[in-house]
Amino acid sequence: METNKKPVLLLAPMAGITDWPMRVLCYRLGADYACSEMVSAIGYMCAKKGNDTYRRLLEVHPEETNTAVQLFGRDPVVMAEAAQRVTELGRFTSIDINMGCPARKVVSGGEGSALLLDPEKAYKLMEAVKRHTWLPVTVKTRLGYDTDSMNAIELGRAAQELGLQWISFHGRTRAQQYSGTADYEAIARLKEQLTIPVMANGDLFAPEDALRMRDVIHPDGYMIGRGCMGNPWLFRTARQALEGKEIQRETLLERIDTAILQTEWMVAFKGERLGVVEIRKHVGHYINGMRGATALRREVNLMTTLDAMRGLLEKLRQTAAEEEA
Repeated sequence: METNKKPVLLLAPMAGITDWPMRVLCYRLGADYACSEMVSAIGYMCAKKGNDTYRRLLEVHPEETNTAVQLFGRDPVVMAEAAQRVTELGRFTSIDINMGCPARKVVSGGEGSALLLDPEKAYKLMEAVKRHTWLPVTVKTRLGYDTDSMNAIELGRAAQELGLQWISFHGRTRAQQYSGTADYEAIARLKEQLTIPVMANGDLFAPEDALRMRDVIHPDGYMIGRGCMGNPWLFRTARQALEGKEIQRETLLERIDTAILQTEWMVAFKGERLGVVEIRKHVGHYINGMRGATALRREVNLMTTLDAMRGLLEKLRQTAAEEEA
């Protein structure tokens, strides 16, 4: 990205993570774009009206300004129908097509990163979605299925030919899952061969990683995934690093206050039972690095009530406030 342009920072779609409480936190701390958790096209089309799972997956908060819905599937007809239906909801600013999920249950159905093995079908999916929505369409993928099928460039050229808004590359193959390190040089080579905007994704865990990504890839946007779990301030600090400004680190008190806020939002959104279960993984990230974090995490993972979670976080908040006084 050119240094005289504002860095574009995007929240990557993450299953079980990027619901509206997470997205709103990231927007408040500097994200320009966010994406929903991935939505099964066939599941959505077959679900009964009012289905709680899809109601939650497709809920958007009034504060959200540029949120995409991510669809995954293998049938162009079903993907087209799902695209048309989510477009008519009037909640989303774009549709992202998942061609990168490495999960076995997704890949075994010929979806997600399995589409890297079938560029012709991938093209048909993109074309079908594009024809059945007036929203911009994007695609997220990986470098290849494995080292013997490094064919992400074919998906990039297809997206470019069809006039998609941009393509995001995660710098690993499906076979790698999340092991090893993201290959920024490989993303840079892909970008050199394409005119469509390229968003870079993978291993952006600290503001310094954004600088490394910039120097190697010069992407059109920086997509942050796992790095912002328990650290939504990464959007703020990455932007500050990219703009050459002093980095403002969050305080311990800010971390606890944000964990409390996200907990309250999650319970209000999903109910106490499900909300507490789902917030546990987030709280585990917020307390990472604190004194006694391992024991605290074990305690958190056993909690089933809002009162218990709130009680623990309030004690941590009091300790943090005393330390910062």
